[in-house]
Amino acid sequence: MKLFLLFFLIWLIPFTIFSQQEKVFSVEFNNTQMFEVLNFLEKRYHVKFSYQDNLIKDQEISLKAQKRTLEEVLNEISILINVDFEWLDNRYIFLKKRFVAEEGLHLKEVVIKGYLTKGITKNKNATFEIHPKKLEILPGLTEPDIFESIQQFPGVVSPNETATGLIVRGGSSDQNRIIWDGINMYHNGHLFGMISAFNPNITEKVIFHNKGTNPKFGERISSVIDISTKTKLSNKVEAEFGVNAINFDAYLSIPIVKNKLSVQLSYRRSYEDKYETSTFKNLEKKVFQHTAINETTSSDEKFKFKDYNLKLNFKPNKKNTFALSVIHIDNDLEHVFEDLAINNLNKNILDTENEGYSVSWEKKWSPKVSQQTQAFLSKYRLNYNFITIENLIQISDFDKRNNIYDSGLSTEVQININEKGNLSSGYQYTLKDVSYEIKETANLLYILDRDKTIVNTHSFYSNYTYRNSKKIDIDGGIRLNYYKELNAFRVEPRLVINKDLFRNLKLQITGEIKNQIISQIEETVLSNLSLENKLWRLADGNKFPIINSKQVSAGFLYSNNGWSIDIDHYYKKIKGITTLSIGYLNPEDSRFHVGNQKVFGSDFYLEKEFKKIKTWISYSYTNVKNKFEGLNNNKYFTSSIEIKHAISASLSYKVNKLQLALGWKWQSGRPYTESLSDFEDNDFEGINTEKLSNYHRLDFSSTYKFNFSKEGATRGKIGFSIRNIYNRKSYLSREYTGNNAINDPIVAIDKFSLGITPNFLFRVYW
Repeated sequence: MKLFLLFFLIWLIPFTIFSQQEKVFSVEFNNTQMFEVLNFLEKRYHVKFSYQDNLIKDQEISLKAQKRTLEEVLNEISILINVDFEWLDNRYIFLKKRFVAEEGLHLKEVVIKGYLTKGITKNKNATFEIHPKKLEILPGLTEPDIFESIQQFPGVVSPNETATGLIVRGGSSDQNRIIWDGINMYHNGHLFGMISAFNPNITEKVIFHNKGTNPKFGERISSVIDISTKTKLSNKVEAEFGVNAINFDAYLSIPIVKNKLSVQLSYRRSYEDKYETSTFKNLEKKVFQHTAINETTSSDEKFKFKDYNLKLNFKPNKKNTFALSVIHIDNDLEHVFEDLAINNLNKNILDTENEGYSVSWEKKWSPKVSQQTQAFLSKYRLNYNFITIENLIQISDFDKRNNIYDSGLSTEVQININEKGNLSSGYQYTLKDVSYEIKETANLLYILDRDKTIVNTHSFYSNYTYRNSKKIDIDGGIRLNYYKELNAFRVEPRLVINKDLFRNLKLQITGEIKNQIISQIEETVLSNLSLENKLWRLADGNKFPIINSKQVSAGFLYSNNGWSIDIDHYYKKIKGITTLSIGYLNPEDSRFHVGNQKVFGSDFYLEKEFKKIKTWISYSYTNVKNKFEGLNNNKYFTSSIEIKHAISASLSYKVNKLQLALGWKWQSGRPYTESLSDFEDNDFEGINTEKLSNYHRLDFSSTYKFNFSKEGATRGKIGFSIRNIYNRKSYLSREYTGNNAINDPIVAIDKFSLGITPNFLFRVYW
């Protein structure tokens, strides 16, 4: 409580100091030339603008009479004439042309600009849009990790403290669809999820959907994270190189044929196998808790990860654009330990890979009609071996495999009906081939578990966007799915409504129905390593049904005078989820159970932006209840991933090229099942009736940009961050392990948070 009060007082400082310093004047323009506007602002707000004349030549703007801060005036001008304003110091402001990616006929409008930080917006279609290249600092991060950035949004938590373990509005992490340049991705994190596997330095845009999802997106019921790389042709050679306490990376963009063809390349790799930093050691210590790696002393462990991307952009003429994208993500772990007493050598070998390819074509048939066509292929592989060698002879081999072959073809036509509306319709075909096999070889080969399922899916969708700022804004659509092998047809309506209630205050209502056929299961055949027990599998219509989700939400959005408020309430009902009834819950019946889930929650976000300081606080309430046949007397019980209360707060400061950020996170403890008999008789009071102690941590980060010389084009960036400044040891989870037999003893496993962990950054741009 003392820590919370201390941070709350720090968070209030900018309100007391800067609230009186923000100058507010009545501003009105009526078809006024931009150079006159800038002259007026210079005199009124005592600033100076620097710009090229052709940037504002013949530009006129109109603003209704209203009291505004300078920041608010600049934001409105920025939207009207597509320019950006960059503060050079306390007084001087530089105007530069804003690059606006061609959005075809999309009619997106920003509701809140600079959500959390510059580079993130919230749009009228209920999406969040992240531009990693424009992202300013976030607490605990020296670089813009995509998943860590999304974790800052209200309603998103990571109970296991990983980057990829996103629980969005009570939905498990496998219910999030991750797309990279149109490719479905299944392995999304390095170092078992601690780091995002998607290099932010090649990423141009990320769109995050958590409600009212556009019908273009199906397959998962919780959220969509749509990652896109640069589509604009490069006009000059650009290069970057960076290193931190975990990995190094390089990026190169080269024009091959001027205004026709360009290529982008990026590569990232850990260097732990060459030199291990204290930062990497801390991450490994957290990840390898209660595994063979931490529990053996006479052992040697080698871990490395890498990813690379390639993007080829080709524009033969103004009406046609082609792109080829390639991605490869690879994690390798080898752990060797020796039992000298019996002359045994044991090896854990784990290789996890995801490679993907996509080809796209965009055609502009007319000023009002365009079409996008794309094909993709994604291949995921998890290979695990536990090998025992005795007297130089291999005597056993435990083998686990999980493979996904996911391919698809899609096309979409967009029609601009008029200035207030557009229509997009499309067709998608996907083929998913998913298999896993677990076997053990000693004297004989034993198949312990295996499955192979193939599903062909045909989907049609249509979405209509209507914009009328004086009345109402609507995004409404429908998605139709046919799962051939399951002989199942599903209808998915989607809706987003925005209505202005008063000036700067909007009501937002959303609704959606979604279905999911691929998910992860917790495999019952435990290995020596216990890091690869989650396996992907497809629905079969029987033991594993299609998962169905219905969600509705309603809330308010307010943005004015540097203040932004976002309030949302939601209800989700999910059918078809599965769980494994392991021994201590139901000793008579160790099998998968099918059940339902209901989620009720509220998200709150408050932000205030000053000239140099930005501060925000968010709160989320989430109530997640599960019910399964044959468990808990068929009654609802609390989900193990429920984080009922979550608070995040941040205070950031920017002056010239220096940025500082301080952030605090607090979460209520996770539910767990308590034993009543010290694990002797497998006697448990009830499922998830107790809660762990509360989780909290304080993070700090700083970055500084500089030029190597006044005239040279080479620039640099350095950064430093500390995660968990006061080294809080928080419970992440309490689980139990045993052999799932009636009289077997159960052993409690407690996992704890990451300790104090520093990181650094050095990056060079050419």
